Amino acid sequence: MSTYEARLAALREQMEKDGLDGFVVPICDEHMSEYVGDYAQRLAWLTGFGGSAGSAIVLKDKAAMFVDGRYTIQVRDQVDGNLYEYVGTADKSMIDWLDENAPEGSTIGYDAWLHTQGWVKSAEAKLAKNNAKLAAVKSNPIDKIWKDQPEPSLIKIDVQPDEFTGQSASEKRADIAAWLNEEGLDATVIAALDSVAWAFNIRGKDIDNTPVPRSYAIIKADGSAELFVAPEKLTDEVRVHLGNAVSLRDYSDFPTALTEYNEQRVGVDPERSVAAIFGQLEGAGAKIVKKRDPTILAKAIKNDTEISGHKAAQKRDGAALSKFLHWFSCEAPKGGLDELSAAAKLAEFRGESDKLMDLSFRTISGAGPNGALCHYSVNEETNRKIETGTLYLVDSGGQYRDGTTDVTRTMAVGEPTDEMIKRYTQVLQGHIALAQAVFPEGTTGGQLDILARQYLWADGVDYAHGTGHGVGAYLSVHEGPQRIAAFGGFNEPLVAGMICSNEPGYYKDHAFGIRIENLILVERREIAGAEKDMLGFETLTFAPLDRRLIDLAILSDSQRQWVDDYHAQVVDIVGPQLNGDALEWLKQQCQPL
Repeated sequence: MSTYEARLAALREQMEKDGLDGFVVPICDEHMSEYVGDYAQRLAWLTGFGGSAGSAIVLKDKAAMFVDGRYTIQVRDQVDGNLYEYVGTADKSMIDWLDENAPEGSTIGYDAWLHTQGWVKSAEAKLAKNNAKLAAVKSNPIDKIWKDQPEPSLIKIDVQPDEFTGQSASEKRADIAAWLNEEGLDATVIAALDSVAWAFNIRGKDIDNTPVPRSYAIIKADGSAELFVAPEKLTDEVRVHLGNAVSLRDYSDFPTALTEYNEQRVGVDPERSVAAIFGQLEGAGAKIVKKRDPTILAKAIKNDTEISGHKAAQKRDGAALSKFLHWFSCEAPKGGLDELSAAAKLAEFRGESDKLMDLSFRTISGAGPNGALCHYSVNEETNRKIETGTLYLVDSGGQYRDGTTDVTRTMAVGEPTDEMIKRYTQVLQGHIALAQAVFPEGTTGGQLDILARQYLWADGVDYAHGTGHGVGAYLSVHEGPQRIAAFGGFNEPLVAGMICSNEPGYYKDHAFGIRIENLILVERREIAGAEKDMLGFETLTFAPLDRRLIDLAILSDSQRQWVDDYHAQVVDIVGPQLNGDALEWLKQQCQPL
């Protein structure tokens, strides 16, 4: 019996003990985080799936894995198809699958600290039609059978100085208090880890690559707050920084603390707060008002200090990446490189800066067919040689005290095929179209997404991920609420000061992957005679493109000019940080097309 077969059998045995006919296992923690701490990696432990988004449902006689289009190939490589049915969430939701497969009268368990209230209510309504029910478990059955489950991190919290935030924590809480008074609320629950970190100007190391501490907060209309965090994580510096207006309570006190808000009007974000939070407040008689976390938009719209810091971070990050691209151009044709060694070398170049705090996510280092896996994560088992005649895709970033970076480059090793050149050029055309977009205030990312896809669509192909996501300021590399995507109902208007990625791609299964990603800043555009307030993008990321993959016959004159102008900026910004062969290579790569 394999490891994962044994774990699945153990879960079913525990379900039997707990009186459950099924159990839902998401990738999630108590804060609805995209990336979670090791202790919360229940889905990976149970199934072997290493992606950042997915869920499983286990019944007595069958089980299913649910992933979106980014992980269609990866899930088949990592999860045993004899144990789990593969289900694409674009074709069927978890709730619909339960409706079709949960036996009549069955009890399906879920952990109320790992699901939103909206999901719970939808699932309950669907199951009720089949006389089945959803039941919140008192303790997660996986935690009962995961014998060597890691403990949550107790790494000390760090203060993020005002020189990088541009606004003090007390000022941020005062703004939130003013909002609470305008809304007629007594308090609001802040459950998302990056929201807590932003509101209190603190950072942590409880999740790999995302500098947030495991914590909750309740901010009140008088400007005071309660911060829930393990006391072992606090230092004298942090206590002084937080001040007397912030009451410090143990992380484990949070569920009880919610019951203390009886008969008070409490704002709760239904997208970022788990069902258990609603249950605790409702049980205490609190008046819950569903409101978006008040930090979300404020965090997304970067102030001048954050923008300046981000540009400084991008400048040094561009130099590190350019050094890597030069090194790669010399070493890859010799053979001997593989995905792990290339990723390690890129990390080494970034580490030359004493301002690097961490990587911003685990580097996606995809050679040949592995590059076709949008969110591929290399390990010792999947590590592939970088071979001549292939493409190499590297998506990476750094966490610097003054900014978070995220950039993707695709390089040819040896001579690329005509198909590789054509697809790369189409992706580049889409990237340029979005970078050059000018649009009126109120425009959403969803309205702009087609700009990046149009050249691929015209050829009957597409990519199964969004075109752009928000990025934090030494925070989450994926930050909302804005996105540039054709699906998922992303209707958040873009606002000057938001930072997004611009990352169209193309992926040919079992052959190669292409993605070109820069970060872009939404900025105001002054246009003579304009009848509306207009916006556009400023490109923030600077590193050369692979000119061998660009078909000049496909590019328009304006697109060619964009590439030339961009490369001129790369030389101006990155060039002074390089010397010797690397500088000469950069100049050659950035010559006009």
